[in-house]
Amino acid sequence: LMEIAAKEYGVTPIKEDAVYDQDVDIYAPCALGATINDDTIPRLKCSIIAGAANNVLKDPDKHSKELLDRGILYAPDYAINAGGLINVYNELDDYNKERAFSQAEAIYDILMDIFYRSDKENIPTTIASDRKAEERINKIASLKSFYLPNRRKTILKGR
Repeated sequence: LMEIAAKEYGVTPIKEDAVYDQDVDIYAPCALGATINDDTIPRLKCSIIAGAANNVLKDPDKHSKELLDRGILYAPDYAINAGGLINVYNELDDYNKERAFSQAEAIYDILMDIFYRSDKENIPTTIASDRKAEERINKIASLKSFYLPNRRKTILKGR
C-alpha cells in the first residue's frame, strides 16, 4: 500500500514514529489521540498543530503551555473538530445543508478569535478556547433562562 501511495502521489514514505522529526509547516494528527506528549514535543519541527484527532494533547495543561513556549500554534481539537457535531445537530431537525455548512464555516472565525486571544493574553490556545466556550455557554444559559418562564406557561396552558 505504501509503495502504491508513493508512486501515485510522488511522496516518500516514512516510519510512523519518524513523523515527529519531519521539518513541516503543519502537523495534522487525524486518528490517534495523545500524540503530543513529553516524548514528541521536543522532536516537533512544525509551526502549527491542527488535526481531526480527539485529545491530541496527552496532558492539555502541561503540553499546551509547552507548545506556547516553543511558538507552536495549536488549534484545540474540540474547536477545530466542531463541524461534525454541527452537522449531527442539524440532522436532528429538518436538515438543511446550507445552514449546516454556514454554521461550520464559522469555525474559522472562532479559531481566529481563539488565536488572537491566546496571543493578546499570552495564554495557551486551550485556555483561550475554554474561556470562549464558557462565555458562549453562559450567554446561551442566560438567554434560555430569560425565555424559559414563557415556555413553561405555554406548556402548562396546553395541558
